[in-house]
Order: sequence, then C-alpha cells, then structure tokens
Amino acid sequence: NTVYLLFQGLRQISQRTISTASRRQFENRVHEKQKLFQEDNGIPVHLKGGLMDALLYRVTMGLTVFGTAYVVYKLLVVSMPKKQN
Repeated sequence: NTVYLLFQGLRQISQRTISTASRRQFENRVHEKQKLFQEDNGIPVHLKGGLMDALLYRVTMGLTVFGTAYVVYKLLVVSMPKKQN
C-alpha cells in the first residue's frame, strides 16, 4: 500500500512537471544563429557571438598567460638551491 502511494505521488509529480514545461514556449532562433555563425565575414567562429565571446576569449587568454608565467617562475624558484647559513 505504501509503495503504491509513493508510486502515485511520483507519477503525479512527473505529470505536473511535464505539463508545466510544455506551457513555456520559447522562440526558435536556431535559423538566425545558423546564419550568424555561417556568415563568411572573416571573424573566427569563436568570436562571432559578440562582445561576451570576445570578453571570455580575452579573460581566458589572460589567465592562460598568467598561469604559464607563474608556473615557469615557480619551477625556477624550486630549481634553485637554498643558501645554507
């Protein structure tokens, strides 16, 4: 009996989730995005999304350069023997 009630409750929750999800209609803009990304305008595909793509690219490159320089610095520090007093 308890298992049956649990199953009924789960079934009602799943039906409610599916029915409310179908009410939210989003505009299909796939065709617009395909035109944007397939346009031959000389811009690399990873930057065609606009300002946010450019910002994300620059932040990623900055972190990469900083991280590489930091690792090289730490390797140099570790490779040098400490002076003994």
